[in-house]
Amino acid sequence: MEIVPIPVESYKVGFVGAGKMAESIARGVVRSGILPPNRISTAVHSNPDRRAVFESFGVNVVSSNEAVVEESDVVIFSVKPQVVKRVVTELRPKLSKRKLLVSVAAGTKLKDLQEWSGHDRFIRVMPNTPSAVGEAATVMSLGAAATEEDGELVTKLFGSVGKIWRADEKLFDAVTGLSGSGPAYVFLAIEALADGGVAAGLPRDLAMGLASQTVSLYQNPLDLARIGKHPGQLKDDVASPGGTTIAGIHELEKGGFRATLMNAVVAAARRGSELSQS
Repeated sequence: MEIVPIPVESYKVGFVGAGKMAESIARGVVRSGILPPNRISTAVHSNPDRRAVFESFGVNVVSSNEAVVEESDVVIFSVKPQVVKRVVTELRPKLSKRKLLVSVAAGTKLKDLQEWSGHDRFIRVMPNTPSAVGEAATVMSLGAAATEEDGELVTKLFGSVGKIWRADEKLFDAVTGLSGSGPAYVFLAIEALADGGVAAGLPRDLAMGLASQTVSLYQNPLDLARIGKHPGQLKDDVASPGGTTIAGIHELEKGGFRATLMNAVVAAARRGSELSQS
């Protein structure tokens, strides 16, 4: 069956699963003007607070997942990995080939999604938690029948909550280790910086504020792609000869800072591979 492209603004997008990730993506799509909220739907089964959240910015909250699918051209599965098989299987009779299916379920492979749904027009997407503030690092991989137009549509939808790259699905475990788990490493670094500030004599609230702002500074104003400098060069710009920064860097190197971060990414990627095979 030929899939005829239609303008992005003519699509209807539905979320199966009404958690924080679905909320972040829906808010980003609405905020960016890609779609009006009345072209987005989800179903809330038990938590009235989640219903109120989606209704607060105009999203249609319908009675069931079946209703979400029936109303949508693009169906985004944003449920927990442990239930995605059951949910996709239950909805299989409603998943016509005219619908583009998208999954953000961690560790769930395209071949399984396609088998459970009987549907090859699937795209797997891996965003990370900064999607909640519009700064996600997202990677996507296209299924067997997904078209370039499908990929462009998903790029626009998920680009509304950050930046998105396309990669072969075989790289997704490594993506998990870096951008999926990476926010936790950064939060740990912020906490450690603040603890260092306290150890050096700063009040706790001032130390935490300074540490948080110091890290957040590099997420937008000094975006590496825009300024065109390697991180090592940016580090060198701060570290003047015989100064305070190079003294601190020397201590980090003695403690194996870079090697430890590299090892953390590799360990998380390895664990992701184990979980996706279980």
